[in-house]
Amino acid sequence: MDKLKEKLSRFMYGRYGSDRLNIFMVIVLLVCAVINLFVRTGYFSILLTSWEFLLLILIYYRMFSKNISKRYAENQKYLVLENKVKRFFGKQKYIQEQRKDFHIYTCPQCRQKIRIPRGKGKISIRCPKCGAEFVKKS
Repeated sequence: MDKLKEKLSRFMYGRYGSDRLNIFMVIVLLVCAVINLFVRTGYFSILLTSWEFLLLILIYYRMFSKNISKRYAENQKYLVLENKVKRFFGKQKYIQEQRKDFHIYTCPQCRQKIRIPRGKGKISIRCPKCGAEFVKKS
């Protein structure tokens, strides 16, 4: 068993290995495989199987690649995109939490979002960004 481990580590020396992009592609591959189990349509099943096959080839290609700088750049692009998506959903979650205690209005001129406490009646709101005033009910 130790010889096999040693041969594998020698083979992987100088190769890229796994990263977050590969892990994401493995998750997509598994989701496609599970969906493919329940699909009875021939065309859709063939499409999913081909996607699985292409993902598997891409995963192994990236993992065994010796062009480490290129694979690193691909992973960095993926991480930037992942952070944008996480930030977007985090912002949406924060807005939903704030809606319990605040009304969130948008300035009609500059589109700045303004947070106003609930239960204050009809109030005049002054935009902190552009200075426009508008009346809304809180």
